[in-house]
Amino acid sequence: MKILVTGATGKVGQKFLDQLICTEALNDASAVALCHNRLLEETDRIKVVKGSIANKDTVDVAMKGVTHVVHLATCKETPNDVMDVTVKGLFWLLEACRNKSNFQQFILIGGDAAMGHFFYPHPTPVTETQKHSAYPGCYALSKVLEEVMLEQYQIQYSLPSTCLRAPWIMEKDDFKYSLSFGDDVFGGPVWKDLVPEKHAKEYQESGIIPLMQDINGKAIKRNFIHVDDLVKAIIQAILLPDKSNGHTFNISMDSPVDYGDVSKYLKESRGIESIPVKTEYHSTWLDNSKAKFLLDWQPNIGLKKLIDLSWDYEREVNDPRKIWYPG
Repeated sequence: MKILVTGATGKVGQKFLDQLICTEALNDASAVALCHNRLLEETDRIKVVKGSIANKDTVDVAMKGVTHVVHLATCKETPNDVMDVTVKGLFWLLEACRNKSNFQQFILIGGDAAMGHFFYPHPTPVTETQKHSAYPGCYALSKVLEEVMLEQYQIQYSLPSTCLRAPWIMEKDDFKYSLSFGDDVFGGPVWKDLVPEKHAKEYQESGIIPLMQDINGKAIKRNFIHVDDLVKAIIQAILLPDKSNGHTFNISMDSPVDYGDVSKYLKESRGIESIPVKTEYHSTWLDNSKAKFLLDWQPNIGLKKLIDLSWDYEREVNDPRKIWYPG
């Protein structure tokens, strides 16, 4: 088994490669890390290819001897790059896979952005059968295009493939910084833009966090997954191809994060205060039942553990907090 990993230097790519090496059932597997702007060190089991998946020649070189692909490379709100990666890059990868006689599995890491996550009302749990409904912007559109392209290759060429649809992926202190009123906020919403500037500075200085509410003042429920649980799902999909190929799976926590519960737990456990912030967003519940049933997978990290891991994380000097993409 030889696995090509695109986006190999990202949070999921690095964690997957680490787990690949220490997973006994994958002792015979090796990997090709396709790296674009950043590089990884090569090892006995990990070869590095530098370049962009938008370049066919780069893809052809990276695909030599490959039997599996874990496709993680993506763009956020970068219109100048998104079509090259999402459409052209994925097309070259899929073409290379379908033309290999020994190819076994293509795993796409999709996203709940393709379902509009909390931009639109979802009166019932979101399952894998819901139609695509991207929210405004090129990133969500790109996640729809990826899933549709993969589905068509399943139909046109019976390509053995799996889509693991993940919500917001958390690691290290990501969740803590997603609740910052400062310029160091991770992802969205950008909280300082939703309150008066003076208040944002006061909240940031005093460590107050936002309690996100919908327009009616009810605490928002939003879906997350910790990187460790997502990587575990990727490995399960590889180990169980008969149950994973041809399917899309929601890979999320058992229940969405309730911002009201977040505020309550941080107050009780750490004395952190919160301030309600009304937004135009909506609660969603991503249903992970299918993954639990077919992949024998379930997440280990729930709300309290997610919070504790993030707030207790201490960065080393050589591990500065960097945001590699906008949005």
